[in-house]
Amino acid sequence: MVRLTVLPPLVAEQLRIQAHIRSTHFSTRIEGNRLTLKEAEEVIQQGRLIPGRERDVQEVERYYRALQQVENWVECDQKITEARIQKLHAILYTGRRTKATPYRDGQNVIRDTNGGIVYMPPEANDVPELMTEMTKWIQSAKEEIPVPVIAGIAHYQLVTIHPFYDGNGRTARTLATWILYNEGYDLGKFYALEEFYSEDLEGYYEALVTHPHHNYYFGRNEADITPWLDYFLKGMSVVFERVAQVVRQKTEPGMEDPVAQDLLRPLDHRARRILGLFAQQAIIQSGDVANLLGISTRQARELLSNWVAQGWLVVLDTSRRGRKYGLDEKYQDLL
Repeated sequence: MVRLTVLPPLVAEQLRIQAHIRSTHFSTRIEGNRLTLKEAEEVIQQGRLIPGRERDVQEVERYYRALQQVENWVECDQKITEARIQKLHAILYTGRRTKATPYRDGQNVIRDTNGGIVYMPPEANDVPELMTEMTKWIQSAKEEIPVPVIAGIAHYQLVTIHPFYDGNGRTARTLATWILYNEGYDLGKFYALEEFYSEDLEGYYEALVTHPHHNYYFGRNEADITPWLDYFLKGMSVVFERVAQVVRQKTEPGMEDPVAQDLLRPLDHRARRILGLFAQQAIIQSGDVANLLGISTRQARELLSNWVAQGWLVVLDTSRRGRKYGLDEKYQDLL
């Protein structure tokens, strides 16, 4: 397991935010999303609307919210269940407030650009049993199998089962991250495995093809997935090493300031995420908080009021509709 030097909390929060933005951008890009990394960042952090790219904007917003949901489940020690996988897909594909997605009730087929069949998943009647088996296996396998291998197998198996009509790739990649986070392989949540896949898209798809026959029942259900696991674990190694390099660049002598630690200790993970925003902008509003945390503006206003009461935020503009907030002077020194 990669060991990292302890970073100042503000730097750590900035790295977490940027990693989630990269995960969101590169995972949706794999599926054909046309936004640039910069545009995805503006959508997530500023709620930017891009004319003619409404669907792409929604995909980015939903993927980011799904990552937030995964973090919440991990923090609350919630197990990976079928119901939560279905809810995860619903967030990714439809939105945060939607009901869990039911499994497909018909056959679907993956085709290439010329219309040829690339893969025919199992029949719909077999999906519930296969998903139940996979979920139970995820919960029990850690007693015998290394967690990264479990994450890789789960990624492969969800794509293989293809339990939903669409959005299976996004769900599989998020599920793999969820498994890693759940079992302590979060690496500060500084990494984006999706970036590795996006950079080597042809290799990613080739690694997932573990049998020459396109029909699930004619080989893929019993295929040797060692090549895929080699690829998956190589991706983890490459991405983790990149994180280590970034951390080394940001590590300086004397960075563990006890005053800074005392200021930041009372702040929960949501407050620290918002604190990271101030590295890029001097003023925030309820919309910024809502976009970043994936909550309603009403909830954002309540949080902002609480944070003002805690003393680390100050009100800069008392306008009821456009109220603006800044950092208290003591916290500005952290930047």
